[in-house]
Amino acid sequence: MEKITKHPITGVEFDLVEGEDAFTHAEPLRAAREYRALDPAEVEMLIRNRNYAPDWNDVFVSEPFDTGIVQNCRFYGKVRLGVTMPMVLEFEGQRLPAGLYDSTFVSCEIGDHVAIHHAHYLAHCVVGDEVIIANAGRIMTTPRARFGAGGLKEGETADKRTWIDVGNARGGRRILPFPGMIAADAWLWSRFPHETDLTARLTAMTDVAIDPRHGIYSRIGRRAVIRDCQAIIDVFVGPEATIDGAVLLQNLNVRSAVNEKTWIGQGSILVDGIVGLGCRVEASQARRFVLGNCSRLLEGARLAHTFLGDNSTVAGCEMQNNLVFPNHEQHHSNSFLIAASLLGQSNVAAGATIGSNHNSRLDDGELLAGRGFWPGLCSSFKHPCRFASFTLAAKGDYPAELDVPLPFSLVATNEHAQCLAILPAYWFLYNMYAVVRNDWKFRARDRRIHRVQHIEYDSLAPDTIEEIFTAVELIERWTGDALLRKKDIPSDEVPVEDRRQMGRSLLRDDPETASELDILGEAVENSPRRAVVRKAEKAWIMYRDMVLYYAMRN
Repeated sequence: MEKITKHPITGVEFDLVEGEDAFTHAEPLRAAREYRALDPAEVEMLIRNRNYAPDWNDVFVSEPFDTGIVQNCRFYGKVRLGVTMPMVLEFEGQRLPAGLYDSTFVSCEIGDHVAIHHAHYLAHCVVGDEVIIANAGRIMTTPRARFGAGGLKEGETADKRTWIDVGNARGGRRILPFPGMIAADAWLWSRFPHETDLTARLTAMTDVAIDPRHGIYSRIGRRAVIRDCQAIIDVFVGPEATIDGAVLLQNLNVRSAVNEKTWIGQGSILVDGIVGLGCRVEASQARRFVLGNCSRLLEGARLAHTFLGDNSTVAGCEMQNNLVFPNHEQHHSNSFLIAASLLGQSNVAAGATIGSNHNSRLDDGELLAGRGFWPGLCSSFKHPCRFASFTLAAKGDYPAELDVPLPFSLVATNEHAQCLAILPAYWFLYNMYAVVRNDWKFRARDRRIHRVQHIEYDSLAPDTIEEIFTAVELIERWTGDALLRKKDIPSDEVPVEDRRQMGRSLLRDDPETASELDILGEAVENSPRRAVVRKAEKAWIMYRDMVLYYAMRN
């Protein structure tokens, strides 16, 4: 049996197959009084122009309306047309006459001065003013469309939610996406899954962020451009956005603005996600994702179950189950697959293999790195790992789990000496230029106009200073342990605070003697081999100088 459902406001009727929900919530672009029915002369002219409608009484138009620029179109259901006048719309050198040509419309509302050419199936959509649609396959809305958000519609059960499994491939840190979500939201949600009350409140807030009613129409914003696309299903398209040559867009919210235009280009396949303001996607694929503002997916990038923060670029590589804060760069072929949380300003070099967590009997290993994480060429890690801010990992295969608590360090595997070598405060000691350049570079590359989230670009900030405090204490204690080993005194016989005081005195009063000690990092690597701390006496002085500089500057 088929049913007829009428829109309670606009009076639009929809033919529905049994079991489907009605499209009952299409808010009009303008007041209904601005539309009028066609007069007999206009209907005759439209028929002469090879147009067809089962019932011309279901087609409404605005003044002025020129029948000459509506040709070879089919209209089903209630269709409302905006101002239609002869003019030309241009985009990147392509000039198209305004009007409707060779297209099929099902229960749509069309804005003023549009150019729609060869839209083979445009159903249940609200099209804004001055939109260009050319050579499009299917642009349609399904009754249960949620446009990329993870909330529930009326009458739906919890299994219908669209979760994103960031930070952990087993779903232990899953989040629900919503338009406008920032990295801080995802962090709070993913890092405290044991806080059931917090998780419940965040879930409730996400549900409020979407319209729970069924039958919400897709919208194509003002001056948007859609051309040479195959299928666009359940997608909100923001104003000024460009979708050029996409293969499939489904269940998306493509955010865009006049001064932060979003571009989705050739060969793109995006499913179940949020695309932020000013993003650019070309020849890439993404599924269950959130792109922060002004981020880019380029050159065949593949994204799944990932939150990618603002001002980030991923090109020619694969990412899965990750939470990445703003200003992440990943330009080369590498594998950044599973279960990582990076706090931004990071750079993954070519050939790096990060995140294969199937290297033990556990399948839920994770990697957590502070700001400025930089794995070198062809480096690989075994999960789980944890890195302090601005850790530079030199090229190499790291065979065991790492926990590096010393910020601004250089970490390397020494195959000849069969040890892990750590040079604390490396950036301050040998590459201060890079530290200063990074502070400037990230600010200069911040392309956002709508800066919802404040991003800390200073390398010396509360997070890194706290890590430096910890690093100073560890170096002092490890130096004291090395001194006791030299004297053949078991370290467990001396209290921790006494060992730390011994190391501090030696580093302060006799750094030359400290430089001769074999200082080992405790629990830095989960393996029998040693973790050797190089030039600890210089790093200890530099850490303290940086804290003093930070204090005086602030």
